[in-house]
Amino acid sequence: MANKILAILEQREGSLKKVSYEVASVASKLAKELNLEVEAVVVGNDVNDLNNISKYGIQKIIHLKNSEFSNYTSSGYTEAISNYSKEVNAVCLIVGNTSLGNDLAPRLAVKLNSGCITDCVNLQVESGEVIATRPIYAGKAFTKVKLSSVVKVFTIRPNVFKAELYENGTSNIEIKGISSPNLKSKVVSFKKSEGKLDVAEADIIVSGGRGMKGPENFNLIESLADSLGAAVGASRAVVDAGWRPHREQVGQTGKTVSPSLYVACGISGAIQHLAGMSTSKYIVAINKDKDAPIFSVADYGIAGDLFEILPVLTEEIKKIRS
Repeated sequence: MANKILAILEQREGSLKKVSYEVASVASKLAKELNLEVEAVVVGNDVNDLNNISKYGIQKIIHLKNSEFSNYTSSGYTEAISNYSKEVNAVCLIVGNTSLGNDLAPRLAVKLNSGCITDCVNLQVESGEVIATRPIYAGKAFTKVKLSSVVKVFTIRPNVFKAELYENGTSNIEIKGISSPNLKSKVVSFKKSEGKLDVAEADIIVSGGRGMKGPENFNLIESLADSLGAAVGASRAVVDAGWRPHREQVGQTGKTVSPSLYVACGISGAIQHLAGMSTSKYIVAINKDKDAPIFSVADYGIAGDLFEILPVLTEEIKKIRS
C-alpha cells in the first residue's frame, strides 16, 4: 500500500473550521511534491460541507463516524485517527495549530512513534524531505527543522498558509463507522459567546492593553471591531486584571494569531505579546508613548491619545463602509 499524507480536519458541532481548508491545501501541496497519495480525515458524528474539501486538492475524504464523537475527546480522537493512520501506512499528518490540534498532535505522535513539530509557519520540500519553519525565542527568530522519524506530525499556524483552490475538484467521501472506545472523558457541550468571532480564526483583530485604563473603556475597542467586522483581542495584563476573558488573550500564554490586520490599542508591545501576533500581515499600533516597543513591529503607527483617536477612527470607518 502506498504511503500517504493525511490532512486531519477539525470540526465543531458538525461544521468544518476554517483551518481545515488550510490543512487540506497544505497536505495536497506536499503530497504532490513528494509524489504521495493524500487523504483528508475527519472524526465526528454528522459533519457538514465535506464536499467543499474537494476544492483544495483532496480527492478522498474519510469520515470516521461515531455518535460518541459529536464533540472532541482526547482519547477517542487519538485512537480513531492513529488506528486509521496505521491501517493506510500514513507517513505524514498535517494538523491545525489550534487548541484542539495542540492537544491532539502530540498524542498522535506518541501513538505513531513519530516526531512532532508544532506551530509551523512554512513547510517546504527539499531533497525529498519536509523542512518546517517555526518561530523560536518568543517569535524573535525562526528556525528550520526536519524530522528523522518515519512518521511525521506537523501543526500549522492558522491564517499563515493560503488555502489554494483547485479547479473542478471532486471528492469521494467514505464513511467508516468505528466502535466506541472506552472514553476517559467526554465533552457534553460547548458554551460560547454568541456572535463573537474567535481571535484564532479572525481575519481582522482589534486588541486592547493596559492603556485602556479599565474594562469600562473596552466599548471603544468593541465599537472599532464592529465597524471592521473584527474580533476583539486583549493583552495578558488585561486578562490577568479580569477586564476581559481568557479566550480573547493574544500572546505567548494566550492564542497565536496571524490575521490580515491587527490593530493594537494601548499595548506597549512586550515580547510575550509580540510572540502571539508578529506574523500578522499588517499591524497598526495606537499608543501615546512614541517609544513603545509595539511601534518597532508596526506597519502603521499613531502616537496619541487613544481615547480621542478610537472614536474618530471608528466613525470614519463606518462612513467608508456605508
